[in-house]
Amino acid sequence: MANPISSQSAQPTHTEQSESSLFPTYARYPIAFAKGKGSYLWDTDGKKYLDFMCGIAVTNLGHAPDTVIDKLKNQLDQLWHTSNLFHIPNQEQAAQLITANSCGDAVFFCNSGAEANEGAIKLARKYQQKVKGEERYEIITFGQSFHGRTLATLTATGQDKVKEGFHPLPAGFVTVPLHDLDALKSAVNEHTAAIMIEMIQAEGGVYPVEPEFMQHIVDLCNEHGLLLIVDEVQTGMGRTGKMFAYEHYGIEPDIFTLAKGLGSGFPIGALVGKAFLKEAFVAGSHGSTFGGTPLATAAVIATIETMQEQNVVEQAATMGTYLQEQLQAKIGNHPFVKDIRGKGLLIGIECDGPVGELVTVGQEKGLLFITAGPNVIRLLPNLLVTQAEVDQAVDMIKDIIEAYAPIVNNSTIINGK
Repeated sequence: MANPISSQSAQPTHTEQSESSLFPTYARYPIAFAKGKGSYLWDTDGKKYLDFMCGIAVTNLGHAPDTVIDKLKNQLDQLWHTSNLFHIPNQEQAAQLITANSCGDAVFFCNSGAEANEGAIKLARKYQQKVKGEERYEIITFGQSFHGRTLATLTATGQDKVKEGFHPLPAGFVTVPLHDLDALKSAVNEHTAAIMIEMIQAEGGVYPVEPEFMQHIVDLCNEHGLLLIVDEVQTGMGRTGKMFAYEHYGIEPDIFTLAKGLGSGFPIGALVGKAFLKEAFVAGSHGSTFGGTPLATAAVIATIETMQEQNVVEQAATMGTYLQEQLQAKIGNHPFVKDIRGKGLLIGIECDGPVGELVTVGQEKGLLFITAGPNVIRLLPNLLVTQAEVDQAVDMIKDIIEAYAPIVNNSTIINGK
């Protein structure tokens, strides 16, 4: 009987922390990668890994996609950076591609998901206060949500662990439990500016929003003149089997935010809004030195064009269904597995106990995945993952769970076979 690898092996040693010139803000695994292509990564020792993590939903086209490489190389030879005080043709083209494929009409480019969400908060307040002339500033968010690590976005996040040590937090945020309609209605008042939500709470446990609850949110926004902000940082760009996750619900947000897969690994974020919001974000309202550079927006253009040419969103939907079917068939009845849920290629496997050690075991066996809270395995393969790669990953997960996961039997935890 094999024993689980201690979770301590995933933590940096004191020597590693003291010798590094980096702040120890990450509990890094003892692996460094040297090369990536498609669904695979190779570490500095030459070991090959099947990547079902994708830099946490970032490399949606796989590692080093040729179409994005070609676009970036061409741009590198021409121009890297100019100020946003000048027109940037790539930026305009990238924005047009986003609005042509969404319900949005206007785009602001930044560098990350946290910045996109920060911009969305600013836009909502500015619209309510300067366009509508109302003293509205509060943003309602939901428990177990994750919106970023700036002071505003960590305050918006519905998880206390990211807020420890950063008090006093900015005013103007109210968090209610997801799917608690009474709590949501009670939170709305004369100062409420917007409701901000993820269609799937990826970091919080891979919990999709119930369609009926989402419709109640839309109705509340319409009734009280609130803006609806959808955080699509992890769920956007085809990840859920639709270009944007809000499409599953038949709704149109006033504002939605993007990052992660938007540039296939090149850092860029965006907030996207309806045309009427242009009146709030006039010249001088918001800005970013590095937001939407020629290089970053070249990556966006190549990413979206590749997604269109190769029917990537449709493939993500097909392979997401196949992945869930195979997981249900091979581990769905295991006593350690409580639920398998998600949309497209954002899948959570809820387990009857902590799964942190299983991540380390997976790495030893050559499979990369991540957690979503203490008891949920999160799978995030690239959107061009093949059926053979899905079969390989599912078989590895089955072996890992059967060999290493604890089984709860009459309240006694034992090691599985």
